[in-house]
Amino acid sequence: MAKGVVYSLLATALIVLMVYSPSKQRRHNLHGLNRRLGYTGHVPIFDPLVAMMKTYAEEKGLGDQNHPIDLEHDSVIANEVEEAHEYLSEEGKLNITLRLVSLFPLLDHAPKDGFITYNELKHWITAQAKERMDYRTRKELAAHDKNGDGAISFKEYLPQFSIEDIERNEMEHGEAGWWKQQFDNADADKNAFLTFHEFRDFLHREDSTNDQIHKWLLTEKMKRVDYDNDGKLNFVEFSKNAYDVFKNYIEFETGGANVPTAEEKFAELDVNKDKLLEAEELRPILHYLYPGELTYATYFTSYLIYESDDNKDGKLTLQEMLNHEDIFYNTVYENSDDDYDDDDGHDEF
Repeated sequence: MAKGVVYSLLATALIVLMVYSPSKQRRHNLHGLNRRLGYTGHVPIFDPLVAMMKTYAEEKGLGDQNHPIDLEHDSVIANEVEEAHEYLSEEGKLNITLRLVSLFPLLDHAPKDGFITYNELKHWITAQAKERMDYRTRKELAAHDKNGDGAISFKEYLPQFSIEDIERNEMEHGEAGWWKQQFDNADADKNAFLTFHEFRDFLHREDSTNDQIHKWLLTEKMKRVDYDNDGKLNFVEFSKNAYDVFKNYIEFETGGANVPTAEEKFAELDVNKDKLLEAEELRPILHYLYPGELTYATYFTSYLIYESDDNKDGKLTLQEMLNHEDIFYNTVYENSDDDYDDDDGHDEF
């Protein structure tokens, strides 16, 4: 099948999934999970073919008569476009059953025993989340790397700020100083340029392993809930803010069992026992306070298994996945309202 035809079918298939998928009837479940956990980021996409379809739609949306996108040479799409036609009808409808049958052996690998365990599914979902983050980073880098050197300067990414703006170093949210601090935190080698991996940390700070970014996140959380502005959290400030977020995630993890009380968690975090929490003492619950896409991938994995595991043995058979095939594809529209935004404001932070 010609690639041009496949690309057309990809666009049609995305529309078919968004409009006609039976998962519309189950949509509230995943929305409910998002609301309960307070998660506002990108929900992982189970199927890399669907991710490719969304990539195609995003790239088509960027193209125009003066600056068309050359999809034939887009490495993200071209690597899988040849196999796409196997799962698409002439009307562009994705055969979800056939697709799940083909994906099952890829997930079932450690060990290959006819079951998909939590760890196997988590590994798969996390890999898809990482690929999407890498794609969005490549996309932003290509859009702003004016000299094509593979790295990005502060001026390239945020040209609206003048030297005078930077020198004023105003630290209010969205001001030049505030952005410069984020840039400098991500600039691990301190050479005033962000490489691909540094830029990914800059764009996806919650998923970064950069210690400077972690410290900034903790400090920012402290500012938002430290009502008396003493630079620390007392028990009341902790229990009314940070603890509520922590509790929501722990309840989901444990099914509501053995959730520590606010008093117990405060005492555990209060390492120096001064009855106040410094920013650094919040580090053990950082991934609860700022859940990134990789953190959420673990919760999304639990959601998929909970919804599809009919005999509740903690693992999935192919038949169980086929019985609930809509669950694995409902993120097509779960993501439709919050996809990555490329506007010049860069207000995703």
